[in-house]
Amino acid sequence: MIGWILLAVIVILVFSIIGMYNGLVQSRVKVDNAWSQIDVQLQRRFDLIPNFVETVKGYMNHEKETFEKISQLRTSWANTQSISEKANLDNQLSTALKTIMAVSENYPELKANQNFSDLSEELRNTENKISFSRQFYNDTVTMYNTKLQVFPSNIIAGMFHFEARDLFKAESDEARKNVKVDFGSNS
Repeated sequence: MIGWILLAVIVILVFSIIGMYNGLVQSRVKVDNAWSQIDVQLQRRFDLIPNFVETVKGYMNHEKETFEKISQLRTSWANTQSISEKANLDNQLSTALKTIMAVSENYPELKANQNFSDLSEELRNTENKISFSRQFYNDTVTMYNTKLQVFPSNIIAGMFHFEARDLFKAESDEARKNVKVDFGSNS
C-alpha cells in the first residue's frame, strides 16, 4: 500500500515538473514571438524612412543633421542584435522622426505634398503598431519573468537555466521628454 502511495506521489511530482517546464517553455516562446512582432514593425519603419527622408529633404535643407542621424540609426539597426540596443535605437529614431514631423508644420507646400502625406500616414500607422507591440511584449515578458520568480516554478526555472528577459523601455530620461522644436534657430 505504501509503495502505491509513493508511486502515485512520484508520478504526480513528475507530471507537475513536466507541466511547469512546458509552461515556462511556452512563455519563453511567447516572449520571442512578441519580440519578433516588434522587430517586424521596427524594420517596416526603417524601410519607410528612406522614402520619407527623400520626400522631406527637398523642402527642409536645414535639417541635414537630423537626416544624417536617421541614416546613422538605420545603419546601426542592421548591426544590432540585443533588445536593449534596439530599444535605444528605436527611441533615438522616434525622437528624430518627431522632430521632422514637428518642423514639417512650418512648410505648407510640404504638408500639401501627396507623397509626404501618404508616407506620414504610413509612419503614424507603423508607430501605432510599434506602440501596441511594445506593450504586448512587455506584458508577455512580465508574465514570463513572474513565472521565473514564483514558487514552485522558480525551482524548475533554475534547474533548466531559464533566464529573465528585459522589458522594452526608454533608455534615458532624454528619450522620455517631448521633442523641443525651435523655429527661430533655423535659417
